[in-house]
Amino acid sequence: MPGLSLSTLTLSHFRSHKRAVIDCDARPIAIFGPNGAGKTNIIEAVSLLSPGRGLRRSSAQDMARRPEALGWKITALLHSLHQTYEIDITSEQGAARQVRIDGKPAPQTALGRIARVLWLIPAMDRLWIEGAEGRRRFLDRMTLSFVPDHAEHALAYEKAMRERNRLLKDMVREPAWYGALEGQMAEAGAALHANRLTALSAIAGAQAQAETAFPAATLELQCEMPADAEGLRAALADNRMRDLAAGRTLIGPHRADLFGVYADKDVPARDCSTGEQKALLVSLILANARALAADFGAPPLLLLDEVAAHLDADRQAALYDEITALGAQAWMTGTGPEMFAVLGDRAQRLEVTEAGGESQVTQIA
Repeated sequence: MPGLSLSTLTLSHFRSHKRAVIDCDARPIAIFGPNGAGKTNIIEAVSLLSPGRGLRRSSAQDMARRPEALGWKITALLHSLHQTYEIDITSEQGAARQVRIDGKPAPQTALGRIARVLWLIPAMDRLWIEGAEGRRRFLDRMTLSFVPDHAEHALAYEKAMRERNRLLKDMVREPAWYGALEGQMAEAGAALHANRLTALSAIAGAQAQAETAFPAATLELQCEMPADAEGLRAALADNRMRDLAAGRTLIGPHRADLFGVYADKDVPARDCSTGEQKALLVSLILANARALAADFGAPPLLLLDEVAAHLDADRQAALYDEITALGAQAWMTGTGPEMFAVLGDRAQRLEVTEAGGESQVTQIA
């Protein structure tokens, strides 16, 4: 299978890294060092090679190295499906990110067409017990990995909904003001809903076809709305009086939730133990990666921050075995090299330390 990997990653004035140059091959990469040394900053930089705001959802200004705040730059040499791309992502003194692919300006959405990036970070450990917004974001990241245009539908829907909500808050009752906006919301909203169902179907298939040490999760999209554009447009029109009273739109894909069940135990994910919830998340990320390997033609880049947390030794070893069997370039962080010892020469190693407020990256032979 053709691969997807980085061979060079360069950071300039990005977070705690004044300058870092990482040369690597297609094997998994184990990044270790003390807390606060700058490990997560490396994988955050890799996450910016996909559409969106990255794994921390930070603004461009927040990613600039302090105290200089001179702006920052990420350069990567990406190998994808027998093609090689040079990607430059820059932000000048807090300005919006600019993307260049092979020296030419490109929209963020173009990144989703040449690469796929998935991540699992500690903040996601609360996925099953937090509010619905976090689960929608998780679902949309999965969906985006299969349907790069999903982000454009989401932006179109959000833009039209903001305008409609402004009318509702201003108590505008004239139907003519709503028709065009509701038409835009209906078209984009139906596409969002269909894309999400496509992603869930792919994940379910990938879980069913694989033998894995991690528990399978049965996923259900909970969303009370007509699935087709015409039905959603009519529902938005019928719901205007209720929405006027609330001052916001109360029906549509922005109200969806993702419900998960530990399949073998038939227990809702929210009621599982902390370790079981983590294992379910790992299972979904691996299923997503397997489905993408078939759909995209190569396994995605995997970003696994403190991945061993809440996993026992057997499941840690099983995770590493599955990653290497998949052939994914996984960027994994942990506090010490012992966490990755079982990988042996199947992985590369980077040690990250901090001195004087600056991160230092050492490649371990």
